[in-house]
Amino acid sequence: MKQNETSLNIAGNNYTAEADLGDEHIGTSWDTPLREDAFDMDDEEKILLIAYHFKEIMQVLGLDLTDDSLKGTPMRVGEMYVREIFSGLNPENKPGMALFENKYGYNQMLVEKNIALYSNCEHHFVPIIGKAHVAYISSGKVIGLSKLNRIVRYYAQRPQVQERLTRQIAEELKTILGTEDVAVVIDAVHLCVSSRGVKDTSSSTLTAEYSGAFLDAQKRDEFLKYLNT
Repeated sequence: MKQNETSLNIAGNNYTAEADLGDEHIGTSWDTPLREDAFDMDDEEKILLIAYHFKEIMQVLGLDLTDDSLKGTPMRVGEMYVREIFSGLNPENKPGMALFENKYGYNQMLVEKNIALYSNCEHHFVPIIGKAHVAYISSGKVIGLSKLNRIVRYYAQRPQVQERLTRQIAEELKTILGTEDVAVVIDAVHLCVSSRGVKDTSSSTLTAEYSGAFLDAQKRDEFLKYLNT
């Protein structure tokens, strides 16, 4: 058995779990790792299965599920996982995007900063809380400002690592807007760092993705100055 593996016999089946890989932050790709059968089940089935398994977790922890405060928790967690905090896994929940002609002829960067960001760390399933700042330079089309917030929220509502989330937002904006001139910066606190492990409550994590015109130092500095205004 590997050093970081734990083995347990459950109902005659040997279950082996690798315990520590999450702390190594092993990267895969900028696309969310999903199985091919990820959407074979509908949302209702997923909610019931999650509720069933979360009830088992609560029982393993020794909680009294007959208590009025706890007995509805498994179903609440199932609903929350599928319909709320991990709803961004389902492409059916992807926000619709309408593009408009840039009739104003505005050819400078547009910056939407301090977009509230709530996600969950895929290594420990605890919250990531922060702000996203996005910018683009129109290639002839623009989108409504609220759509920028919706793109951030859609990709945040998945088990995530911040590096992947930053790239997913940038790639989506480039695809929608038909331009490489996109910048994304995320500043976030990870509860897997602040509430467990090292328990550092003072640090935050910054990630950035620049492309097109924003690869130019002067344009990038202009964007960063806007963020500090």
